[in-house]
Amino acid sequence: MLFTFLLVVQAVIAAALVTVILMQRSEGGGLGMGGSPSGLMSARGAADFLTRSTTVLATGFVLLSIVLAVLAATQHRGQGVDTSLVGSTSTAQQQPDQAPAQPAPNAAAPAQGAPAGNQSVPLQ
Repeated sequence: MLFTFLLVVQAVIAAALVTVILMQRSEGGGLGMGGSPSGLMSARGAADFLTRSTTVLATGFVLLSIVLAVLAATQHRGQGVDTSLVGSTSTAQQQPDQAPAQPAPNAAAPAQGAPAGNQSVPLQ
């Protein structure tokens, strides 16, 4: 339950981080759009706010990622690899209307009429 809640919080932080990053003015002409001085977020205070919020959201995202990784590792401790599906399918279990699988053609054999191996063909 806690893991699911933190996963939802992680998704919300990721969406907010993408939004805040896209709202910032491009200094180097990132996607070729540039930024006009008369734009919506042209005030220096707004730029500082966006920079600070990006830092806070990025820090929260990284810390929450570490917490989620630790929780995932501790929840599955002591459990081995799930082998419940190993060997459960065989050719005897195929449906009657399905033809048995055909083996793949030998890729190493050259096609008829084609030169075999690395033989050179004289140009005329």
